[in-house]
Amino acid sequence: MIDYHPGFGNHVSTEAVPGALPQGRNSPQKPAFGLYTEQLSGTAFTAPRHENRRSWLYRLRPTAEHPPYTRYQGANRFAPGTDKAPLAPNRLRWNPLPAAAEPVDLIDGMTTMLANRDPADLEGVAVHIYAANKDMDTRVFMNADGELLFIPQAGRLQLLTEMGRIDVAPGQIALVPRGVRFRALLPDGEARGYVAENHGALFRLPDLGPIGANGLANPRDFETPAAWFEDRDDPFEVVQKSLGSLWITSLDHSPLDVVAWHGNLAPWRYDLARFNTINTVSFDHPDPSIFTVLTSPSDVPGRANADFVIFPPRWMVAEDTFRPPWFHRNIMSEAMGLIHGAYDGKADGFAPGGLSLHNLMAGHGPDVASWQGASNAELKPHKIDGTMAFMVESCWPYRPTAYALEHAQPDYDAAWAGFPKAQLPA
Repeated sequence: MIDYHPGFGNHVSTEAVPGALPQGRNSPQKPAFGLYTEQLSGTAFTAPRHENRRSWLYRLRPTAEHPPYTRYQGANRFAPGTDKAPLAPNRLRWNPLPAAAEPVDLIDGMTTMLANRDPADLEGVAVHIYAANKDMDTRVFMNADGELLFIPQAGRLQLLTEMGRIDVAPGQIALVPRGVRFRALLPDGEARGYVAENHGALFRLPDLGPIGANGLANPRDFETPAAWFEDRDDPFEVVQKSLGSLWITSLDHSPLDVVAWHGNLAPWRYDLARFNTINTVSFDHPDPSIFTVLTSPSDVPGRANADFVIFPPRWMVAEDTFRPPWFHRNIMSEAMGLIHGAYDGKADGFAPGGLSLHNLMAGHGPDVASWQGASNAELKPHKIDGTMAFMVESCWPYRPTAYALEHAQPDYDAAWAGFPKAQLPA
Protein backbone atom coordinates (compact mmCIF):
# COMPACT_ATOMS: atom_id res chain seq x y z
CA MET A 1 0.00 0.00 0.00
CA ILE A 2 1.43 3.38 -1.04
CA ASP A 3 0.49 6.44 1.00
CA TYR A 4 -0.03 9.87 -0.56
CA HIS A 5 -0.52 13.41 0.69
CA PRO A 6 -3.22 15.41 -1.17
CA GLY A 7 -2.74 18.84 -2.71
CA PHE A 8 -0.72 20.58 -5.45
CA GLY A 9 2.42 22.41 -4.28
CA ASN A 10 1.66 21.88 -0.60
CA HIS A 11 4.44 21.94 1.99
CA VAL A 12 4.68 18.29 3.05
CA SER A 13 6.48 16.83 6.07
CA THR A 14 6.97 13.06 5.93
CA GLU A 15 9.26 10.45 7.45
CA ALA A 16 9.62 6.72 6.83
CA VAL A 17 11.30 6.20 10.23
CA PRO A 18 9.85 7.98 13.28
CA GLY A 19 12.19 10.66 14.55
CA ALA A 20 14.15 11.04 11.30
CA LEU A 21 12.71 14.47 10.45
CA PRO A 22 14.29 17.36 12.39
CA GLN A 23 11.92 19.62 14.28
CA GLY A 24 12.28 23.39 14.42
CA ARG A 25 15.29 23.60 12.07
CA ASN A 26 16.37 22.39 8.63
CA SER A 27 20.04 21.54 9.18
CA PRO A 28 20.84 20.44 12.74
CA GLN A 29 24.47 19.91 13.68
CA LYS A 30 23.84 16.21 14.20
CA PRO A 31 20.79 14.91 12.31
CA ALA A 32 19.01 11.90 13.78
CA PHE A 33 20.57 8.48 13.09
CA GLY A 34 23.58 10.11 11.43
CA LEU A 35 21.54 11.06 8.35
CA TYR A 36 22.89 13.59 5.85
CA THR A 37 21.02 16.84 5.19
CA GLU A 38 20.53 18.04 1.60
CA GLN A 39 18.46 20.87 0.15
CA LEU A 40 16.93 20.27 -3.29
CA SER A 41 16.08 23.59 -4.97
CA GLY A 42 13.71 23.75 -7.92
CA THR A 43 13.78 27.55 -8.14
CA ALA A 44 16.32 30.27 -7.33
CA PHE A 45 16.77 30.96 -3.61
CA THR A 46 15.39 34.47 -4.10
CA ALA A 47 12.30 33.52 -6.14
CA PRO A 48 9.12 35.12 -4.73
CA ARG A 49 7.67 33.11 -1.87
CA HIS A 50 4.58 32.05 -3.88
CA GLU A 51 6.85 30.64 -6.62
CA ASN A 52 9.68 29.29 -4.47
CA ARG A 53 9.95 25.51 -4.60
CA ARG A 54 12.43 23.53 -2.53
CA SER A 55 12.62 20.53 -0.20
CA TRP A 56 14.96 19.36 2.54
CA LEU A 57 16.04 15.70 2.36
CA TYR A 58 17.52 13.51 5.09
CA ARG A 59 19.35 10.55 3.58
CA LEU A 60 21.65 7.63 4.35
CA ARG A 61 24.51 8.95 2.19
CA PRO A 62 25.21 12.32 0.55
CA THR A 63 24.35 12.68 -3.14
CA ALA A 64 27.77 14.22 -3.70
CA GLU A 65 29.42 10.81 -3.17
CA HIS A 66 29.93 9.35 -6.66
CA PRO A 67 32.75 8.73 -9.21
CA PRO A 68 33.07 10.88 -12.37
CA TYR A 69 30.41 10.55 -15.06
CA THR A 70 31.25 9.19 -18.50
CA ARG A 71 29.18 9.24 -21.70
CA TYR A 72 26.35 6.71 -21.71
CA GLN A 73 26.37 4.53 -24.82
CA GLY A 74 22.83 3.11 -24.58
CA ALA A 75 19.43 4.68 -25.33
CA ASN A 76 20.50 5.69 -28.84
CA ARG A 77 17.12 7.33 -29.60
CA PHE A 78 16.89 9.29 -26.32
CA ALA A 79 18.19 12.88 -26.38
CA PRO A 80 20.03 12.67 -29.73
CA GLY A 81 19.68 16.40 -30.36
CA THR A 82 17.85 17.96 -33.29
CA ASP A 83 19.09 18.89 -36.73
CA LYS A 84 19.63 22.62 -37.29
CA ALA A 85 19.08 22.31 -41.05
CA PRO A 86 16.14 24.23 -42.51
CA LEU A 87 12.87 22.58 -41.47
CA ALA A 88 9.97 22.51 -43.93
CA PRO A 89 6.80 23.95 -42.31
CA ASN A 90 4.92 20.71 -42.90
CA ARG A 91 2.34 19.15 -40.65
CA LEU A 92 3.59 15.81 -39.37
CA ARG A 93 2.03 12.72 -37.83
CA TRP A 94 3.39 9.43 -36.53
CA ASN A 95 2.05 5.94 -35.93
CA PRO A 96 2.60 4.38 -32.49
CA LEU A 97 6.09 3.09 -31.84
CA PRO A 98 6.49 -0.66 -32.45
CA ALA A 99 6.89 -2.82 -29.38
CA ALA A 100 10.46 -3.34 -28.23
CA ALA A 101 12.05 -6.36 -29.88
CA GLU A 102 14.67 -6.82 -27.14
CA PRO A 103 14.42 -6.33 -23.37
CA VAL A 104 14.70 -2.60 -22.68
CA ASP A 105 13.93 -0.57 -19.59
CA LEU A 106 12.27 2.84 -19.53
CA ILE A 107 15.49 4.74 -20.31
CA ASP A 108 16.74 2.54 -23.14
CA GLY A 109 13.15 2.38 -24.45
CA MET A 110 12.82 6.15 -24.73
CA THR A 111 12.62 7.84 -28.16
CA THR A 112 12.90 11.60 -28.44
CA MET A 113 10.50 12.86 -31.10
CA LEU A 114 10.36 16.65 -30.76
CA ALA A 115 12.34 19.36 -28.98
CA ASN A 116 12.73 23.10 -28.93
CA ARG A 117 15.34 25.37 -27.32
CA ASP A 118 18.60 24.33 -25.70
CA PRO A 119 18.08 22.94 -22.18
CA ALA A 120 20.90 25.24 -21.02
CA ASP A 121 18.60 28.21 -21.82
CA LEU A 122 16.19 27.03 -19.08
CA GLU A 123 13.39 27.32 -21.64
CA GLY A 124 11.54 25.00 -23.97
CA VAL A 125 10.11 21.51 -23.92
CA ALA A 126 10.81 18.11 -25.47
CA VAL A 127 8.38 15.29 -26.23
CA HIS A 128 9.46 11.66 -25.93
CA ILE A 129 7.66 8.34 -26.49
CA TYR A 130 8.62 5.22 -24.54
CA ALA A 131 8.11 1.50 -25.11
CA ALA A 132 9.63 -0.65 -22.35
CA ASN A 133 9.43 -4.29 -21.25
CA LYS A 134 12.03 -4.51 -18.48
CA ASP A 135 12.25 -3.21 -14.92
CA MET A 136 14.97 -0.80 -13.85
CA ASP A 137 16.30 -3.01 -11.05
CA THR A 138 19.76 -1.66 -10.28
CA ARG A 139 19.67 1.47 -12.40
CA VAL A 140 18.31 4.91 -11.59
CA PHE A 141 17.81 7.97 -13.77
CA MET A 142 18.11 11.66 -13.00
CA ASN A 143 17.31 14.56 -15.30
CA ALA A 144 19.25 17.77 -14.70
CA ASP A 145 17.66 19.41 -17.77
CA GLY A 146 14.06 19.63 -16.59
CA GLU A 147 11.06 18.05 -14.94
CA LEU A 148 9.50 14.94 -16.50
CA LEU A 149 5.74 14.58 -16.98
CA PHE A 150 4.83 10.93 -17.58
CA ILE A 151 1.68 10.22 -19.62
CA PRO A 152 1.15 6.42 -19.75
CA GLN A 153 -0.76 5.08 -22.75
CA ALA A 154 -0.64 1.31 -22.09
CA GLY A 155 0.66 -0.49 -19.04
CA ARG A 156 1.33 0.88 -15.58
CA LEU A 157 4.51 2.41 -14.24
CA GLN A 158 5.68 2.28 -10.65
CA LEU A 159 8.12 5.12 -10.15
CA LEU A 160 10.42 4.57 -7.19
CA THR A 161 11.81 8.02 -6.43
CA GLU A 162 14.07 9.45 -3.76
CA MET A 163 11.00 11.02 -2.15
CA GLY A 164 8.50 8.16 -2.36
CA ARG A 165 6.76 5.67 -4.62
CA ILE A 166 4.14 6.50 -7.25
CA ASP A 167 1.85 4.11 -9.12
CA VAL A 168 0.63 5.65 -12.38
CA ALA A 169 -1.72 3.99 -14.90
CA PRO A 170 -3.06 5.03 -18.30
CA GLY A 171 -5.49 7.89 -17.68
CA GLN A 172 -3.22 9.28 -14.97
CA ILE A 173 -0.12 11.45 -15.16
CA ALA A 174 2.90 11.71 -12.87
CA LEU A 175 5.63 14.30 -12.55
CA VAL A 176 9.23 13.82 -11.36
CA PRO A 177 10.96 17.13 -10.60
CA ARG A 178 14.28 18.15 -12.09
CA GLY A 179 17.12 16.52 -10.17
CA VAL A 180 15.11 13.77 -8.42
CA ARG A 181 16.51 10.28 -8.97
CA PHE A 182 14.13 7.43 -9.71
CA ARG A 183 13.79 4.01 -11.24
CA ALA A 184 10.75 2.55 -13.00
CA LEU A 185 9.14 -0.86 -12.55
CA LEU A 186 6.57 -2.30 -14.98
CA PRO A 187 3.81 -4.09 -13.01
CA ASP A 188 2.17 -5.28 -16.24
CA GLY A 189 5.40 -6.52 -17.82
CA GLU A 190 5.52 -3.81 -20.48
CA ALA A 191 4.49 -0.18 -20.81
CA ARG A 192 4.10 2.47 -23.50
CA GLY A 193 3.44 6.16 -23.26
CA TYR A 194 4.66 9.71 -23.58
CA VAL A 195 6.92 12.04 -21.61
CA ALA A 196 6.87 15.83 -21.72
CA GLU A 197 10.22 17.22 -20.54
CA ASN A 198 9.87 20.81 -19.36
CA HIS A 199 13.11 22.83 -19.33
CA GLY A 200 11.45 26.10 -18.33
CA ALA A 201 9.50 27.49 -15.40
CA LEU A 202 8.00 24.71 -13.30
CA PHE A 203 4.58 23.40 -14.26
CA ARG A 204 1.82 24.95 -12.17
CA LEU A 205 -1.94 25.12 -12.22
CA PRO A 206 -3.23 27.85 -14.54
CA ASP A 207 -5.01 30.90 -13.20
CA LEU A 208 -8.78 30.56 -13.57
CA GLY A 209 -9.68 34.20 -14.27
CA PRO A 210 -13.42 34.63 -14.96
CA ILE A 211 -14.00 30.90 -14.34
CA GLY A 212 -13.70 31.74 -10.65
CA ALA A 213 -12.32 29.79 -7.70
CA ASN A 214 -13.09 26.26 -8.93
CA GLY A 215 -12.82 24.14 -12.05
CA LEU A 216 -10.30 22.49 -14.38
CA ALA A 217 -7.69 20.57 -12.33
CA ASN A 218 -8.43 21.02 -8.63
CA PRO A 219 -5.40 21.16 -6.29
CA ARG A 220 -6.85 18.63 -3.84
CA ASP A 221 -6.73 15.87 -6.49
CA PHE A 222 -2.94 15.88 -6.87
CA GLU A 223 -1.15 13.28 -4.75
CA THR A 224 2.39 13.50 -3.37
CA PRO A 225 3.94 10.28 -2.04
CA ALA A 226 4.88 9.73 1.58
CA ALA A 227 8.55 9.18 2.43
CA TRP A 228 9.98 5.79 1.48
CA PHE A 229 13.56 4.66 1.12
CA GLU A 230 15.64 1.81 -0.20
CA ASP A 231 18.55 0.48 1.91
CA ARG A 232 20.44 -1.66 -0.61
CA ASP A 233 24.20 -2.15 -0.69
CA ASP A 234 24.24 -3.43 -4.28
CA PRO A 235 26.05 -2.05 -7.35
CA PHE A 236 23.87 0.59 -9.02
CA GLU A 237 24.14 2.61 -12.23
CA VAL A 238 23.10 6.25 -12.31
CA VAL A 239 22.19 7.60 -15.75
CA GLN A 240 21.91 11.37 -15.88
CA LYS A 241 20.65 13.67 -18.61
CA SER A 242 22.61 16.91 -18.59
CA LEU A 243 22.79 19.65 -21.22
CA GLY A 244 21.01 17.41 -23.68
CA SER A 245 23.33 14.39 -23.38
CA LEU A 246 23.29 11.17 -21.36
CA TRP A 247 25.97 10.32 -18.81
CA ILE A 248 26.57 7.40 -16.45
CA THR A 249 28.32 6.70 -13.17
CA SER A 250 28.29 3.80 -10.70
CA LEU A 251 27.56 3.46 -6.99
CA ASP A 252 27.88 0.65 -4.48
CA HIS A 253 24.40 1.34 -3.09
CA SER A 254 20.95 2.49 -4.06
CA PRO A 255 20.72 6.31 -4.08
CA LEU A 256 16.99 6.11 -3.28
CA ASP A 257 17.85 6.46 0.40
CA VAL A 258 15.93 9.54 1.61
CA VAL A 259 14.48 8.52 4.98
CA ALA A 260 12.57 11.77 5.58
CA TRP A 261 11.88 15.04 3.81
CA HIS A 262 9.87 18.22 3.99
CA GLY A 263 9.13 20.91 1.44
CA ASN A 264 7.02 21.78 -1.59
CA LEU A 265 9.17 20.36 -4.41
CA ALA A 266 8.23 16.71 -4.84
CA PRO A 267 6.91 14.13 -7.29
CA TRP A 268 3.14 13.81 -7.68
CA ARG A 269 0.43 12.01 -9.65
CA TYR A 270 -3.01 13.10 -10.92
CA ASP A 271 -6.02 11.26 -12.32
CA LEU A 272 -7.17 12.98 -15.53
CA ALA A 273 -10.72 11.71 -14.95
CA ARG A 274 -10.97 14.26 -12.11
CA PHE A 275 -10.50 17.21 -14.48
CA ASN A 276 -13.58 19.44 -14.24
CA THR A 277 -14.21 20.27 -17.89
CA ILE A 278 -15.55 23.71 -18.74
CA ASN A 279 -17.42 24.16 -22.03
CA THR A 280 -19.96 26.36 -23.79
CA VAL A 281 -23.70 26.08 -23.09
CA SER A 282 -24.67 28.48 -25.89
CA PHE A 283 -22.71 28.66 -29.16
CA ASP A 284 -19.23 28.44 -30.71
CA HIS A 285 -16.35 26.08 -29.91
CA PRO A 286 -14.27 27.71 -27.14
CA ASP A 287 -10.51 28.16 -27.28
CA PRO A 288 -8.59 25.05 -26.12
CA SER A 289 -7.12 27.00 -23.20
CA ILE A 290 -10.17 25.90 -21.18
CA PHE A 291 -8.71 22.37 -21.22
CA THR A 292 -5.36 23.36 -19.65
CA VAL A 293 -4.26 21.07 -16.81
CA LEU A 294 -0.79 22.53 -16.25
CA THR A 295 1.13 25.53 -17.52
CA SER A 296 4.77 26.61 -17.59
CA PRO A 297 4.80 30.36 -18.19
CA SER A 298 7.36 32.18 -20.32
CA ASP A 299 8.77 35.65 -19.69
CA VAL A 300 5.92 37.11 -21.76
CA PRO A 301 2.65 37.31 -19.77
CA GLY A 302 -0.03 35.12 -21.29
CA ARG A 303 2.38 33.18 -23.52
CA ALA A 304 3.24 29.71 -22.27
CA ASN A 305 6.62 28.05 -22.47
CA ALA A 306 4.56 24.85 -22.28
CA ASP A 307 0.93 23.98 -21.64
CA PHE A 308 -0.33 20.47 -20.94
CA VAL A 309 -3.88 20.36 -22.32
CA ILE A 310 -6.33 17.43 -22.42
CA PHE A 311 -9.44 16.67 -24.47
CA PRO A 312 -11.46 14.44 -22.12
CA PRO A 313 -15.00 13.05 -22.26
CA ARG A 314 -17.47 15.97 -22.28
CA TRP A 315 -20.89 17.09 -23.40
CA MET A 316 -21.26 19.02 -26.66
CA VAL A 317 -24.38 21.19 -26.67
CA ALA A 318 -23.45 24.30 -28.71
CA GLU A 319 -26.27 25.61 -30.91
CA ASP A 320 -25.80 26.58 -34.58
CA THR A 321 -22.12 25.62 -34.21
CA PHE A 322 -19.51 23.54 -35.97
CA ARG A 323 -18.64 21.55 -32.85
CA PRO A 324 -15.19 20.05 -33.49
CA PRO A 325 -12.15 22.35 -33.35
CA TRP A 326 -12.32 24.90 -36.13
CA PHE A 327 -9.74 25.33 -38.87
CA HIS A 328 -6.98 27.50 -37.45
CA ARG A 329 -3.44 28.79 -37.65
CA ASN A 330 -1.86 29.34 -34.27
CA ILE A 331 1.12 31.28 -32.90
CA MET A 332 1.62 28.35 -30.51
CA SER A 333 3.05 25.03 -31.69
CA GLU A 334 1.02 21.92 -30.94
CA ALA A 335 2.29 18.40 -30.25
CA MET A 336 -0.69 16.08 -29.76
CA GLY A 337 -0.94 12.51 -28.49
CA LEU A 338 -3.80 10.08 -27.96
CA ILE A 339 -4.09 7.90 -24.85
CA HIS A 340 -7.21 5.96 -25.85
CA GLY A 341 -10.30 6.22 -28.03
CA ALA A 342 -10.64 8.45 -31.10
CA TYR A 343 -9.98 12.17 -31.46
CA ASP A 344 -13.07 14.07 -32.65
CA GLY A 345 -11.06 16.25 -35.05
CA LYS A 346 -9.57 13.34 -37.02
CA ALA A 347 -11.59 10.37 -38.19
CA ASP A 348 -8.65 8.25 -39.41
CA GLY A 349 -4.90 7.85 -39.09
CA PHE A 350 -4.43 9.05 -35.51
CA ALA A 351 -4.10 5.96 -33.31
CA PRO A 352 -3.60 5.68 -29.54
CA GLY A 353 0.14 5.94 -28.93
CA GLY A 354 0.60 8.09 -32.04
CA LEU A 355 1.71 11.71 -32.24
CA SER A 356 1.14 14.74 -34.45
CA LEU A 357 2.86 18.10 -34.85
CA HIS A 358 1.40 21.37 -36.07
CA ASN A 359 4.07 24.04 -35.72
CA LEU A 360 3.26 27.74 -35.50
CA MET A 361 1.11 29.09 -38.34
CA ALA A 362 0.57 25.65 -39.89
CA GLY A 363 -3.00 25.54 -41.16
CA HIS A 364 -4.87 22.60 -39.61
CA GLY A 365 -8.22 21.44 -38.34
CA PRO A 366 -10.63 18.56 -38.98
CA ASP A 367 -10.10 16.17 -41.85
CA VAL A 368 -12.66 15.84 -44.65
CA ALA A 369 -14.64 13.03 -43.03
CA SER A 370 -14.84 14.83 -39.67
CA TRP A 371 -15.80 18.10 -41.37
CA GLN A 372 -18.56 16.45 -43.39
CA GLY A 373 -19.92 14.59 -40.38
CA ALA A 374 -19.93 17.65 -38.13
CA SER A 375 -21.36 19.92 -40.83
CA ASN A 376 -24.36 17.63 -41.32
CA ALA A 377 -24.89 16.39 -37.76
CA GLU A 378 -28.16 16.95 -35.94
CA LEU A 379 -27.28 19.47 -33.23
CA LYS A 380 -28.74 17.70 -30.24
CA PRO A 381 -26.79 17.28 -26.98
CA HIS A 382 -24.06 14.72 -27.57
CA LYS A 383 -21.48 13.31 -25.19
CA ILE A 384 -17.97 12.62 -26.46
CA ASP A 385 -17.01 9.57 -24.44
CA GLY A 386 -14.35 6.88 -24.31
CA THR A 387 -11.51 9.15 -25.40
CA MET A 388 -8.56 11.00 -23.94
CA ALA A 389 -6.28 13.08 -26.13
CA PHE A 390 -3.70 15.60 -24.98
CA MET A 391 -1.55 18.39 -26.31
CA VAL A 392 1.84 19.75 -25.26
CA GLU A 393 1.63 23.27 -26.60
CA SER A 394 4.60 25.64 -26.68
CA CYS A 395 5.38 29.15 -27.84
CA TRP A 396 8.66 27.77 -29.25
CA PRO A 397 8.50 25.89 -32.58
CA TYR A 398 9.37 22.19 -32.32
CA ARG A 399 12.10 20.49 -34.30
CA PRO A 400 11.63 16.77 -34.95
CA THR A 401 14.62 14.49 -34.41
CA ALA A 402 16.18 12.64 -37.33
CA TYR A 403 14.36 9.47 -36.23
CA ALA A 404 11.04 11.32 -36.16
CA LEU A 405 11.52 12.80 -39.64
CA GLU A 406 12.42 9.38 -41.06
CA HIS A 407 9.33 7.71 -39.55
CA ALA A 408 6.62 10.32 -40.15
CA GLN A 409 3.49 9.23 -42.01
CA PRO A 410 4.11 10.03 -45.68
CA ASP A 411 0.51 10.95 -46.51
CA TYR A 412 -0.61 13.15 -43.59
CA ASP A 413 -1.38 16.11 -45.86
CA ALA A 414 -4.00 13.96 -47.60
CA ALA A 415 -6.19 14.42 -44.51
CA TRP A 416 -7.02 17.87 -45.90
CA ALA A 417 -7.40 16.89 -49.55
CA GLY A 418 -10.76 16.86 -51.28
CA PHE A 419 -12.58 19.73 -49.59
CA PRO A 420 -15.21 21.12 -51.99
CA LYS A 421 -14.97 24.73 -52.99
CA ALA A 422 -17.56 27.05 -51.44
CA GLN A 423 -20.25 28.11 -53.90
CA LEU A 424 -21.03 31.83 -54.02
CA PRO A 425 -24.31 33.11 -55.42
CA ALA A 426 -24.25 34.05 -59.09
